[in-house]
Amino acid sequence: MIEIPRIQDADLKGKLVLVRVDHNVAKEHMIKDPFRIDVTFGTLFNILSKGGKLILMSHVGRPKNKKTGVIDMDSKFDVKPIVDYLSNKLYTNFIVPDFKEDKVNGGYIGIDTGVNLLIKRLRKGEIDGIYLPNIRWFKGEEAYGQDAEKLGEQLAGLADVFVNDAFGSWQPHTSTVRVTEHLPSYAGYLMQHEIENLDQIYNPNHPMLAIIAGSKFDTKIDPLISLLEKVDYLMLGGVIYNAYLSVKYDLEIKGIATQEIKIAKEFFELSKKYPGKLIEPPFIVESDTLEGKVEGKYRIHDVRKLKSGTKLNYILDVHESSFDVPEIIKVVLEAKSIFVNAVMGFTPHFGDGTKKMYTLIDENKEANKMYGGGDTLQEFRSLLPGEYIKAVDDPNYYFFSGGGTILKAIHEGKVTGLAPVKALLNNKLQLES
Repeated sequence: MIEIPRIQDADLKGKLVLVRVDHNVAKEHMIKDPFRIDVTFGTLFNILSKGGKLILMSHVGRPKNKKTGVIDMDSKFDVKPIVDYLSNKLYTNFIVPDFKEDKVNGGYIGIDTGVNLLIKRLRKGEIDGIYLPNIRWFKGEEAYGQDAEKLGEQLAGLADVFVNDAFGSWQPHTSTVRVTEHLPSYAGYLMQHEIENLDQIYNPNHPMLAIIAGSKFDTKIDPLISLLEKVDYLMLGGVIYNAYLSVKYDLEIKGIATQEIKIAKEFFELSKKYPGKLIEPPFIVESDTLEGKVEGKYRIHDVRKLKSGTKLNYILDVHESSFDVPEIIKVVLEAKSIFVNAVMGFTPHFGDGTKKMYTLIDENKEANKMYGGGDTLQEFRSLLPGEYIKAVDDPNYYFFSGGGTILKAIHEGKVTGLAPVKALLNNKLQLES
């Protein structure tokens, strides 16, 4: 493991500790799976046990319109459900401060002096902690240049020490990178565990099977290429699998963008260099509607038997019978390492393929099974609650808090290729110099 600065080596007594967490689990005012909150408790308890005082920050969703730059301040992006969960779970009293809004472009202009009173109350022990509003509501969070520099300085000005425990937030944003330029900075326990377990992907037991799904090929193409080079078998799901099938079998599938087809063609041509690596679940579910699994409006196809030029409506799942195919059973059960960042169907109505796949993977008792991504974990928990509970305590399972981060790390080829990790290492070097 790389020698990253660790929270256990930090002096936190009497210090205000700014902690970047990845509590991005609230959707439409609800928390369906608190996993990414719960796994940060070790770090939070450690800070409190050492006499530190907590200031937490996380992003919630994607409130910024990338085309217009306008930040949506709708309550669906609020941290309130997270703070309420912490209050009910830990009996804590976190206060969420308010700041001045940009009336033109939305979002907060920055951290103003209104927070100073709360800082004083926190130092005196009158409140348990501060939870900043959605960090992506601040215009400097996803920015560059002066706005980013200003927010980085303002965030650092709130605390004495910075701890990054948000492994799932790999983007080089202000809250994960620039704060380290101004404060002694350390990796939390979750960050350390994620980095340590990445070695099972970088140096896996073979044969290794990776199962990747997604709604867009352009966000997955680089790690998919890296995986093709590295793993023994690769299985696709979701829209990227539909795009791949449309290219290979010359199908016209409704809802797939032209750009996705273009990238799928590039991937298909590249995959020919790795014969036998791509595993294709043959049975797919076509639906006439996206509104649900409506009787009489969906049907099952064997993609191998479809004629060239066939036009299909929405393909919304890999049918469960795909995982009864002997060749697929063999690959899954004989794998020594399995990495899953995949929900095969269009949830919540098309989950049978995912459920059958997860069940088959669970039958392999010897493999190291690694799951990553919020949707992946949420579907595992909802579709197979009993197996999920057992898996949490099974040493052959590991649940990464961020699937996108793992894919980025796979593409980079080393964990130091992740900007937040590199920022912590640079901070360590500055402290030593």
